Amino acid sequence: MEKAEKRLLTAEEFFSMYEETQDRIELIYGKVVMQAAPNTVHQLLVGGLHFELLAFIRKRKGKCRAFVSPYDVVMGNNVVQPDVLVICDPSKINERRANGAPDLIIEISSESGTRDYREKLDIYKSAGVREYWIVDPECQRTLVYLFGEQVNVCFYNFDKPVPVGIFSGELSITVGDLIV
Repeated sequence: MEKAEKRLLTAEEFFSMYEETQDRIELIYGKVVMQAAPNTVHQLLVGGLHFELLAFIRKRKGKCRAFVSPYDVVMGNNVVQPDVLVICDPSKINERRANGAPDLIIEISSESGTRDYREKLDIYKSAGVREYWIVDPECQRTLVYLFGEQVNVCFYNFDKPVPVGIFSGELSITVGDLIV
């Protein structure tokens, strides 16, 4: 007997099923993906990165907004909850979620973080995200993708400042300082 394949969901179907849940759930290429609860280092990094970005934006009285997970971002038929994100176009933000590519996305990689390096990288690049960081606590490094006409990729060890490209390098964050 042949097993029936699970049908892939659309973003609309996903929201009709999971709109009210408080769980960390994403829709990646039509498949529902449950996320595990984050660990302490993950939370320290998320909080620290969000704080640095928010403080910079507020000090400059900028129009960008910084968010932390869980916050749904719809990009095409994918619904993701990046750990930290910045959106500079207010028309992409409504009372429930963001629709369209953020300017900056930061994911804190976990032991099972291959999704960050593959599927999410592809989704973010294709959707028009300008800058994508993968912060890897295990390797103590940050991988930065700058998407544009060309893709630029840089590695930064945790003890080196990482320039935030969407702010033209006016803000740099030393990731290792956020977990000491």
